[in-house]
Amino acid sequence: MRVGVHLVSFDFPGGAAAIGPTLAEVARVAEGTGVDNVSCMDHFFQLGFLGPAEGNMLEGYTTLGYLAALTERVELQLLVTGVTYRHPGLLAKIVATLDVLSGGRAVLGIGAAWYEREHRGLGVAYPPVSERFERLEETLQIVRQMWSSDNGPFEGRHYQLAETLCSPQPLRTVPIMVGGAGEKKTLRLVAAYADACNLFTNADSGADAIERKLGVLREHCEREGRSYDDVRKTILWTGSDPDPAELVEQLRPYADLGVEEVHVMHLGNEPVGFLQDLEPVISAIHNL
Repeated sequence: MRVGVHLVSFDFPGGAAAIGPTLAEVARVAEGTGVDNVSCMDHFFQLGFLGPAEGNMLEGYTTLGYLAALTERVELQLLVTGVTYRHPGLLAKIVATLDVLSGGRAVLGIGAAWYEREHRGLGVAYPPVSERFERLEETLQIVRQMWSSDNGPFEGRHYQLAETLCSPQPLRTVPIMVGGAGEKKTLRLVAAYADACNLFTNADSGADAIERKLGVLREHCEREGRSYDDVRKTILWTGSDPDPAELVEQLRPYADLGVEEVHVMHLGNEPVGFLQDLEPVISAIHNL
């Protein structure tokens, strides 16, 4: 099982001036520990269950560009991009740029978006959920077209592009991960367009819920004529920071279900120490 570390707080000791140096050390330690992926949230305000909205929050793709310059091996992504935050043509260009400058290490994680307060706060349109899913589907179609040799127009209900030109192209076929567990819409979009799903779990929720979601995904794949085995199954490990000594056994049931990648969320403000504590069990997780 591959291991990712998910960063959700930037209220580091030392304040705003410490954010850059701390993330530089995170990059250095992540490269050395064997972590496969480093991700951040895509939010403009801090989430209410993590702290006050006024807490430090970085723009996601700028942060990934900074990390790209400091790393050589780990994959880089947002977990996940809100579809409402960037026009899909611009999003495809941003992620292609990240892939080129990182040497082929970008992943596009994307979802339907949900945090109304930050939309209203910054004046970003927040359409009804049904429309957000329509926009998500069109965005998935657009990025696929832009990362191809088809530079023709795109005519959708919500987006119209006269040219889907993206030069330079990504250095590799950028993996697309759709985040979320909605059984009717989200998992259908995974089956139709994505290379990976991302489901949420923690030590208290058990693997039964993930097993059910994967069963629904399998059904969608069958309807779409897609091989279920072609979809990479990933989970976001939420809740309190895990005890590394227990984490391997907690993850084993998920590996038995076919989960191939875990993104471990660090809730505190000491990500370097968190990575160092996680290092002794990374090889054991890889062997699950």
